Amino acid sequence: MTSTSGKRKPLPPGVLFVLAASAAHSLGAMAMAVALGKVLFDLTGRPLDLGWLGLAEFLPTALLAPVVGSAADRFDRRRVVAVGFTLEAAVYVALAAYVGSAGSSAPVWPIFALAVGFGTARAMVAPAIRALPADLAGDQLARVVPLNSAAWQLSMIAGPVLGGLLLVVGRPLPFLVAAAGLVVGIALVTRVPDVRPMLALARAEAEAERGDGDRPGPLREALEGLAFVRRTPILLGAISLDLFAVLFGGAVALLPAIAETRLGVGAIGLGWLRAATGIGAGATTLLLAWRPVGRRVGRVLLSAVALFGVATLVLAFTRTYAVAFVALLVLSAADAISVFIRGTLVPLVTPAVQRGRVLATENVFIGASNELGAFESGVAGQILGISGAVALGGAATLAIVVLWWFLFPALRDVDRFADVAAPALPTSDL
Repeated sequence: MTSTSGKRKPLPPGVLFVLAASAAHSLGAMAMAVALGKVLFDLTGRPLDLGWLGLAEFLPTALLAPVVGSAADRFDRRRVVAVGFTLEAAVYVALAAYVGSAGSSAPVWPIFALAVGFGTARAMVAPAIRALPADLAGDQLARVVPLNSAAWQLSMIAGPVLGGLLLVVGRPLPFLVAAAGLVVGIALVTRVPDVRPMLALARAEAEAERGDGDRPGPLREALEGLAFVRRTPILLGAISLDLFAVLFGGAVALLPAIAETRLGVGAIGLGWLRAATGIGAGATTLLLAWRPVGRRVGRVLLSAVALFGVATLVLAFTRTYAVAFVALLVLSAADAISVFIRGTLVPLVTPAVQRGRVLATENVFIGASNELGAFESGVAGQILGISGAVALGGAATLAIVVLWWFLFPALRDVDRFADVAAPALPTSDL
């Protein structure tokens, strides 16, 4: 929205602190991810183990979603984020110690165990840190989403390259840098204003409308996020589209194997392939920040996911590094459009007092599409080979788009974001 003078209102300072904390976390996490995938594949040489790694990261997200979502709605979201960051940093330090001392025949089960650890920390952090920008930005959320995506995509570019370079220097370094990024994130999130007074007012209003006789118990309250998604076709369609598209089309998990067996490049080449996903998405996000999607939102979302599937098919069949690089640029650009639209729709459609629970539920879907998708890709790669697994994913993504076009007309026909927005939090001086 604009002021009466025609100028945009400045964003609340707290929003920028949240975005900076999230970016510091993402930069280290991406450096860690490319290093951990390379270390694991070097130890075993099996694509299936890359899939097991994704499953180990995903399980805590699925199991803890009701608990962490309810916690994000009931407790100070800043402290929830700080505690999660602290746990994740401790796991990264433990990973640095293990991979730094592990020989070529070292067992890999400690890596999977530690992956469960940082998966648990991320499950705790995700709903709280994703709810904070929407709480603080109010009706300026459509401006904040591309800024958040841009910061994340810049981390996607720099993180993998940094991870590959640091891995060449020394195995523990990417993990220690990731831990340092989390320390910076903790310092930043402590400067975010407290939104609990506004949430308390909104919660009181919601409970007054509901009535004393219809207040949910603890279990029902924890599961309300899932119930809200299920009864809201726009949310269910958008979130499940991402789930199935990336579940089947998530070729990024197989990049260590693609780089080694099909393209013949090492850690630095792999780092640049991972960076290609950030470059394509980052450029697209900057374009969205300048010229956001404003009309025919639902159709643009479905078209972007279809383009993602086509680029995945190209990646499946090429043995040329340059073509693979361009395919990753395109599929990540399409994914950035999808992320922008879903990242704006979900918090806009959701009432503020339920954001933590709904975003925790969405995090399960996102985790399933990423980590569980990595497991699916690893299993398919072991059975069908690398090229067959990636091609199957691209074809399945295109089939999902066609099916969702007819199953979710409410999503397909969304025109403007403002048409589906829930009421914002009460105004404040944040």
